[in-house]
Amino acid sequence: MSMPETEMNMVPRDADDMPTVSATAPDWSRERPRRFWDPSRKLIRALRRYQAARARSGPINRLLSRYWVLSHRFWTVVAQAEVPLNVEIGGGLLMTHPNGVVIHPKARIGPNCLIMQQVTIGQNRGKHQNLPVIGGHVDIGPGAKVLGGITIGDHAQIGANAVVLQDVPPWAVVVGIPARVIGDRRPAEPGAQARSGPPQ
Repeated sequence: MSMPETEMNMVPRDADDMPTVSATAPDWSRERPRRFWDPSRKLIRALRRYQAARARSGPINRLLSRYWVLSHRFWTVVAQAEVPLNVEIGGGLLMTHPNGVVIHPKARIGPNCLIMQQVTIGQNRGKHQNLPVIGGHVDIGPGAKVLGGITIGDHAQIGANAVVLQDVPPWAVVVGIPARVIGDRRPAEPGAQARSGPPQ
Protein backbone atom coordinates (compact mmCIF):
# COMPACT_ATOMS: atom_id res chain seq x y z
CA MET A 1 0.00 0.00 0.00
CA SER A 2 1.38 3.39 -0.92
CA MET A 3 2.17 5.94 1.75
CA PRO A 4 -0.17 8.96 1.95
CA GLU A 5 1.32 12.18 0.62
CA THR A 6 1.08 13.89 4.03
CA GLU A 7 3.14 11.10 5.60
CA MET A 8 5.62 11.11 2.74
CA ASN A 9 6.31 14.79 3.39
CA MET A 10 7.20 13.96 6.99
CA VAL A 11 9.90 11.44 6.04
CA PRO A 12 13.34 13.06 6.46
CA ARG A 13 15.46 13.29 3.36
CA ASP A 14 19.21 12.91 3.03
CA ALA A 15 21.18 16.14 3.27
CA ASP A 16 22.40 15.62 -0.30
CA ASP A 17 18.79 15.70 -1.52
CA MET A 18 18.01 19.05 0.14
CA PRO A 19 18.18 22.11 -2.13
CA THR A 20 21.00 24.51 -1.37
CA VAL A 21 19.88 27.95 -0.26
CA SER A 22 21.35 30.67 -2.47
CA ALA A 23 24.04 32.97 -1.09
CA THR A 24 23.34 35.61 -3.74
CA ALA A 25 19.66 35.56 -4.79
CA PRO A 26 17.36 36.69 -1.94
CA ASP A 27 14.39 34.48 -1.11
CA TRP A 28 11.92 37.19 -0.15
CA SER A 29 9.31 34.62 0.90
CA ARG A 30 11.37 33.99 4.05
CA GLU A 31 10.52 37.52 5.23
CA ARG A 32 6.82 37.47 4.38
CA PRO A 33 4.68 37.66 7.57
CA ARG A 34 2.81 34.41 8.17
CA ARG A 35 0.16 35.90 10.46
CA PHE A 36 -0.72 39.20 12.14
CA TRP A 37 1.38 38.54 15.25
CA ASP A 38 4.73 37.76 13.65
CA PRO A 39 7.14 40.14 15.40
CA SER A 40 10.41 39.27 13.66
CA ARG A 41 8.97 39.44 10.17
CA LYS A 42 6.96 42.58 10.96
CA LEU A 43 10.17 44.18 12.25
CA ILE A 44 12.02 43.26 9.06
CA ARG A 45 9.11 44.48 6.93
CA ALA A 46 9.18 47.88 8.66
CA LEU A 47 12.91 48.13 7.97
CA ARG A 48 12.45 47.26 4.28
CA ARG A 49 9.54 49.67 3.79
CA TYR A 50 11.40 52.48 5.56
CA GLN A 51 14.48 52.02 3.39
CA ALA A 52 12.32 51.94 0.25
CA ALA A 53 10.51 55.14 1.23
CA ARG A 54 13.76 56.91 2.10
CA ALA A 55 15.17 56.01 -1.30
CA ARG A 56 12.35 57.96 -3.02
CA SER A 57 11.67 61.67 -2.96
CA GLY A 58 8.46 63.56 -2.37
CA PRO A 59 6.17 64.42 0.55
CA ILE A 60 4.25 61.13 0.45
CA ASN A 61 7.41 59.11 0.86
CA ARG A 62 8.53 61.36 3.71
CA LEU A 63 5.25 60.62 5.49
CA LEU A 64 5.59 56.91 4.73
CA SER A 65 9.12 56.85 6.11
CA ARG A 66 7.88 58.40 9.37
CA TYR A 67 5.11 55.81 9.59
CA TRP A 68 7.57 52.96 9.13
CA VAL A 69 9.87 54.47 11.76
CA LEU A 70 6.99 54.22 14.26
CA SER A 71 6.19 50.70 13.09
CA HIS A 72 9.84 49.71 13.45
CA ARG A 73 9.96 51.11 16.99
CA PHE A 74 6.84 49.19 17.97
CA TRP A 75 8.07 45.84 16.66
CA THR A 76 11.53 46.50 18.11
CA VAL A 77 10.00 46.68 21.57
CA VAL A 78 7.81 43.65 20.95
CA ALA A 79 10.63 41.55 19.49
CA GLN A 80 13.23 42.83 21.98
CA ALA A 81 15.74 43.12 19.15
CA GLU A 82 18.01 45.92 17.93
CA VAL A 83 18.06 45.92 14.14
CA PRO A 84 18.77 49.52 13.06
CA LEU A 85 16.80 51.09 10.24
CA ASN A 86 19.93 51.95 8.26
CA VAL A 87 21.67 48.57 8.51
CA GLU A 88 22.60 46.84 5.24
CA ILE A 89 20.97 43.40 5.18
CA GLY A 90 20.35 41.30 2.09
CA GLY A 91 16.87 39.96 1.43
CA GLY A 92 15.64 36.70 2.89
CA LEU A 93 16.69 37.36 6.50
CA LEU A 94 15.18 34.90 8.94
CA MET A 95 15.03 35.50 12.70
CA THR A 96 12.90 32.73 14.15
CA HIS A 97 13.42 33.96 17.73
CA PRO A 98 14.48 37.62 17.56
CA ASN A 99 14.74 38.39 21.28
CA GLY A 100 18.15 39.70 22.26
CA VAL A 101 19.47 40.13 18.72
CA VAL A 102 21.77 43.17 18.45
CA ILE A 103 23.18 44.28 15.09
CA HIS A 104 25.52 47.25 14.66
CA PRO A 105 24.17 49.76 12.11
CA LYS A 106 27.38 49.58 10.04
CA ALA A 107 27.60 45.80 9.86
CA ARG A 108 26.84 44.19 6.50
CA ILE A 109 24.86 40.98 6.14
CA GLY A 110 24.26 39.03 2.94
CA PRO A 111 21.02 37.47 1.68
CA ASN A 112 19.19 34.48 3.15
CA CYS A 113 20.91 34.51 6.52
CA LEU A 114 19.49 32.92 9.66
CA ILE A 115 20.05 34.72 12.96
CA MET A 116 18.91 33.06 16.16
CA GLN A 117 18.20 34.62 19.57
CA GLN A 118 20.75 36.54 21.65
CA VAL A 119 23.13 37.05 18.71
CA THR A 120 25.43 40.08 18.71
CA ILE A 121 27.02 41.41 15.52
CA GLY A 122 29.21 44.40 16.28
CA GLN A 123 32.55 45.94 17.16
CA ASN A 124 35.43 44.42 19.03
CA ARG A 125 37.54 46.35 21.49
CA GLY A 126 40.79 47.73 20.15
CA LYS A 127 42.20 50.32 17.81
CA HIS A 128 40.47 49.11 14.67
CA GLN A 129 36.73 49.50 15.12
CA ASN A 130 35.71 47.82 11.89
CA LEU A 131 32.51 45.83 11.57
CA PRO A 132 31.76 42.31 10.37
CA VAL A 133 30.90 41.55 6.77
CA ILE A 134 28.70 38.45 6.69
CA GLY A 135 28.20 36.57 3.46
CA GLY A 136 25.07 34.99 2.06
CA HIS A 137 23.22 32.05 3.62
CA VAL A 138 25.12 32.20 6.89
CA ASP A 139 23.43 30.49 9.84
CA ILE A 140 24.25 32.02 13.23
CA GLY A 141 23.29 29.96 16.27
CA PRO A 142 21.81 31.18 19.57
CA GLY A 143 24.02 33.37 21.72
CA ALA A 144 26.81 33.69 19.14
CA LYS A 145 28.96 36.82 18.97
CA VAL A 146 30.48 38.02 15.69
CA LEU A 147 32.83 40.87 16.48
CA GLY A 148 35.29 43.16 14.70
CA GLY A 149 36.39 43.72 11.13
CA ILE A 150 36.08 40.12 10.03
CA THR A 151 34.53 38.38 7.03
CA ILE A 152 32.20 35.40 7.30
CA GLY A 153 32.16 33.40 4.07
CA ASP A 154 29.04 32.31 2.21
CA HIS A 155 27.15 29.28 3.58
CA ALA A 156 29.12 29.28 6.84
CA GLN A 157 27.54 28.00 10.05
CA ILE A 158 28.30 29.50 13.45
CA GLY A 159 27.48 27.34 16.46
CA ALA A 160 25.58 28.35 19.58
CA ASN A 161 27.46 30.69 21.94
CA ALA A 162 30.50 30.86 19.65
CA VAL A 163 32.63 34.00 19.80
CA VAL A 164 33.92 34.72 16.31
CA LEU A 165 36.94 37.05 16.18
CA GLN A 166 38.63 35.89 12.96
CA ASP A 167 37.61 35.37 9.34
CA VAL A 168 35.52 32.28 8.61
CA PRO A 169 35.94 30.51 5.24
CA PRO A 170 32.94 29.77 3.03
CA TRP A 171 31.02 26.60 4.01
CA ALA A 172 32.91 26.30 7.30
CA VAL A 173 31.32 25.19 10.58
CA VAL A 174 32.76 27.02 13.60
CA VAL A 175 32.17 26.59 17.33
CA GLY A 176 33.78 27.58 20.61
CA ILE A 177 35.35 30.54 22.40
CA PRO A 178 37.21 31.75 20.43
CA ALA A 179 35.53 30.08 17.47
CA ARG A 180 37.46 27.45 15.51
CA VAL A 181 36.66 25.49 12.37
CA ILE A 182 35.42 21.96 13.08
CA GLY A 183 33.87 20.99 9.76
CA ASP A 184 32.66 21.79 6.29
CA ARG A 185 28.95 21.87 5.43
CA ARG A 186 29.54 21.80 1.69
CA PRO A 187 27.25 19.24 0.00
CA ALA A 188 29.16 16.05 -0.67
CA GLU A 189 29.92 15.17 -4.27
CA PRO A 190 28.27 12.02 -5.59
CA GLY A 191 30.13 8.96 -4.31
CA ALA A 192 32.22 10.97 -1.84
CA GLN A 193 31.90 11.32 1.89
CA ALA A 194 31.16 14.72 3.41
CA ARG A 195 34.22 16.45 4.80
CA SER A 196 34.43 16.95 8.51
CA GLY A 197 37.01 18.10 11.03
CA PRO A 198 39.46 20.99 10.73
CA PRO A 199 41.12 21.57 7.37
CA GLN A 200 44.42 19.73 6.91
